[in-house]
Amino acid sequence: MKPLVFALKAKPAQRLDLAALLPHLLAGKTVKEIAAIDLSTTREKIAVGDVFTIRAGAAEEILFDGGSERFDGLGRGLQSGRISVEGDVGMEAGRKMSGGELVVAGHAGPFAGSSMSGGRMEISGDAGDFLAGPREGEMLGMSGGMLVLHGSAGQRPGDRLRRGTIVIEGHTGDCPGSRMIAGTLVVLGRCGAHPGYLMKRGTIALAKPPALGPTFVDSGLFASSFPGIFLRLLQPESRGAGKLFKAPLRRFSGDMATLGKGEIFVPA
Repeated sequence: MKPLVFALKAKPAQRLDLAALLPHLLAGKTVKEIAAIDLSTTREKIAVGDVFTIRAGAAEEILFDGGSERFDGLGRGLQSGRISVEGDVGMEAGRKMSGGELVVAGHAGPFAGSSMSGGRMEISGDAGDFLAGPREGEMLGMSGGMLVLHGSAGQRPGDRLRRGTIVIEGHTGDCPGSRMIAGTLVVLGRCGAHPGYLMKRGTIALAKPPALGPTFVDSGLFASSFPGIFLRLLQPESRGAGKLFKAPLRRFSGDMATLGKGEIFVPA
């Protein structure tokens, strides 16, 4: 079954809102109907057909042949199916997705995977600030699913994480896992300052931890079946994450400035 292909004609002159290009929204539409969908974010009208050459295929699998940092909202609200992008995307890629799979071969802007509740998202390049985090005024970040970032993340990835798993194979900015409520965040590269800042519950695993703040209490070497369970979960997603959970781990409890039921694991 051939995918529905959107081949980029040229770099867009304005930011675009691609949230309408989802499998469940395009199912049953003709190429002509898809070409007429409005993508404008300014007063200048621009439609799908102005930006992309469309090749007909099954809407359950969508391929963007070429990307841009001006592609905002790509995969926002994804429920099922698969979207893949051969290039970069802008802000809010995969925001509020509840199912399906979104694969980005390039970089992603801020708020990638923001408040996603299910499905799987994979980014080959780097991501901006607030990876999987909430937007302004929202109380919950990611609440389910799997997000794998092979590059590095900006500030505060996993902010207000509620459920689900985030794996970052590169580095992060400051405050990864800030205000976490639950869920799991794994960072394999260098980690910025203040990991787990004001976290209440949840699990953070750091391969290269910075000095932890005084509100995290050393709980000693960790002996449990938990690392083995996560090893089986993460090995197919990231060999580096699997390697981290194979080694002996030391556990720190916190943030004691809040509820204090969170934990940070570091290599022993």
